[in-house]
Amino acid sequence: MNEKGIILKNIYALMTDSTKPTLTGVDMLIEGGVIKKIGKDLNAPSDYRTIDASHLVVLPGFVNTHHHFYQTLTRNLPAVQDAKLFDWLVYLYEVWKYIDEEAVYVSSLLAMTELLKTGCTCSTDHHYLYPNNFKGDLMATQFKASDELGMRFSPTRGSMSLSKKDGGLPPDTCVQTEEVILEDSERCIKTFHDPSPMAMHKIVLAPCSPFSVTKRCMLESSRLARKYGVRLHTHLCETMDEENQCKAMYGIRPVELMQECELIGSDVFYAHGIWFNDEELKILAATGSHIAHCPSSNMRLGSGICRTREMLDLGINIGIAVDGSASNDSSDMLGEIRNAMLLARVKYGSTALTAREALKMGSENGAKLLGFDKVGKAEEGWAADLALFDVSSLGYAGAQSDPVAALVFCGYDHSTKYTIVNGSVVVDGGKVVGVNEAELIEKANKISAELLKKREIYG
Repeated sequence: MNEKGIILKNIYALMTDSTKPTLTGVDMLIEGGVIKKIGKDLNAPSDYRTIDASHLVVLPGFVNTHHHFYQTLTRNLPAVQDAKLFDWLVYLYEVWKYIDEEAVYVSSLLAMTELLKTGCTCSTDHHYLYPNNFKGDLMATQFKASDELGMRFSPTRGSMSLSKKDGGLPPDTCVQTEEVILEDSERCIKTFHDPSPMAMHKIVLAPCSPFSVTKRCMLESSRLARKYGVRLHTHLCETMDEENQCKAMYGIRPVELMQECELIGSDVFYAHGIWFNDEELKILAATGSHIAHCPSSNMRLGSGICRTREMLDLGINIGIAVDGSASNDSSDMLGEIRNAMLLARVKYGSTALTAREALKMGSENGAKLLGFDKVGKAEEGWAADLALFDVSSLGYAGAQSDPVAALVFCGYDHSTKYTIVNGSVVVDGGKVVGVNEAELIEKANKISAELLKKREIYG
């Protein structure tokens, strides 16, 4: 994965920026993790790698803005295939409470491998589940996986402090005290966070949701994040059940609660954001708060449709997210971009969201949401994070009039030919460089079966 440099020759179609014309027949020179030059007939040193891009569409790498990696081990469970969010959570917590260090490591590898293979070069992960018997450093385990795969990674130190006995949903064994959460959050920031614009490691603080964390935990997490200049994240307005629970617990709607907890602003992004009212959308716009839009999960759980067109028209920044793999149930980033475009059209009509708007949401907007600079465009001086798709295959036949949009409108295999992160090839000829995929599949299936067996035996 450590080429001295790369030159992409004779690119079939290059989208540098969703608002600019597609370039054809150009070369791209990559050095030192950045795009050095784009132009015709470029030369490169003999020890640089040359990739023939004459059949490839080259896009800025995608940025996934919300996920739960550990859920890759509990996909498609029959008991919750047709459940709504709260019922789905209550059942799955009784499986998830048995995850251990190996489960976190393998599920992180699995989720990131899927993401890389579908064009995603940068991701967050919302890990809020800390079982009482968990051994090891959870954040270090996730960063180990991301480093082995070469993914740009900005995970969250998530948290839950409200168990069933306190009016929350998770079991007592899956929550932590406020003191433990805040102490470890500070440790994670000091240990792992890199504030540089194109860092490979960043940290976000992320109380899970208004119904699984105390008000004090949200407020103190907000203040701690701002002390160190890191991003903040939580689930918000995903379902009407959440809104009703928030009113019952606090007597106010979720956005007003966020204001009271100082968990709102240009350094905050919310997952889902379906049930905001008109006034709340204006508040989001005025505060510069961001939305991680999760179309597949929202459809899968029947949660509703995010008001994406209205948000964009108000100037609200929206990224795209695959969400957890127990509610999607995949980590297909290009597929998620397609679903974002199509779901918007269900709500607003055929002009609601263009292919290039969806691609921008899935790259540049996501990088902005996570606080990266010079990430999310394929332009000179920007990070060399790129997704290269072969459009000479059957699924794109007849679609060459607009090869960039073809990736969103057409195709049935969303795998890249190459994925490049920070100037290194991490998916090479369709294969992920940093992992043995067959061994990973075997390990994931084994751990998944063990988790389900433990639930059956121990409850």
